[in-house]
Amino acid sequence: MSNNPPIEVPQGAIRLNTDSQKLEFFAQDRWHEMATDVPTLDGGARGLAYRGGANNEIDVITIPTTGNATDFGNALSSAGGLHMAASRTRSIAAGGGTPSRINVIEFVTFSSTGNGQNFGDLTVVGAGGGQMGMSNQTRGVFAGRTSPSNVNTMDFITIATEGNALDFGDQGNTEGGMNCFSSPTRGVMGGAHPNNTPRIEFITIASKGNSQEFGSLLFDQELSGAASSATRGVWMGGRYAPSPTNMTTIQYVQIQTLGNAIEFGDLISVRNDSGGMSDCVRGICYGGGNPSGSINNIEYIHIPTLGNAFDFGDAQNAAGYSCNSNGHGGL
Repeated sequence: MSNNPPIEVPQGAIRLNTDSQKLEFFAQDRWHEMATDVPTLDGGARGLAYRGGANNEIDVITIPTTGNATDFGNALSSAGGLHMAASRTRSIAAGGGTPSRINVIEFVTFSSTGNGQNFGDLTVVGAGGGQMGMSNQTRGVFAGRTSPSNVNTMDFITIATEGNALDFGDQGNTEGGMNCFSSPTRGVMGGAHPNNTPRIEFITIASKGNSQEFGSLLFDQELSGAASSATRGVWMGGRYAPSPTNMTTIQYVQIQTLGNAIEFGDLISVRNDSGGMSDCVRGICYGGGNPSGSINNIEYIHIPTLGNAFDFGDAQNAAGYSCNSNGHGGL
């Protein structure tokens, strides 16, 4: 089967290659093979949720199932607002606040429960909000952060090799706290904290450089749970300050096309400051808070089909979380 598509194929299209019997997606004028070897550690992709704050515990769930989270281990620090990245084997957590901003990068191995280990340091200290990181199988990129004032520096690491982060480029948006997801080629950032801009930006993960404009969210938003498949990304919940409105809205974009977000459905619970993760089929919205306080419930959606969220189970504690998985859309 030819790797050169006809001109009319839309960005983000999916096909079955009848020669290789592999699923492929169309991006940047070529067909790319989709990863179908998602690790089945407990019957499916594994998701991790870092609590931070006064407790440094890490929760673990199996994304294709439902049920309550169990204990994975403890992070090195009790920082919240972490920048997250992951390969199929490693979970990376970077920066955050205790509330003092830090630049520590740590990792755990998905296949074995246990505590965080030192990876290296970011170039700039700082915390994010929601899901502040993008990654493919090779590289993790950490976008803008509060340090304590907002900075637009982006760092990157090679996930398989411990060491300090290097400069990737700059965001166009000088606010921190944008909520991010990935395809194998692109990282996408939407929303910002604390001024709730609706701007969406993107980068090409494999090549260093500044971010470019993608489009706009449905409304000004911050602290959403972000998740993706290889072609579609979603932002779940979040807050429009100073009024706590639109906190159940789910919105999405097709990652390989430029444009504004579209409504996907609604969460069950009003929430912001939630973590987000996926196995490319399910998107998980994890913990967070609302005007009444912190919450511990976990919800999920089916990323390929629009619609409202379903109940998954409960986190170990009511809190805001930073999350990633070994089956997300960038792998």
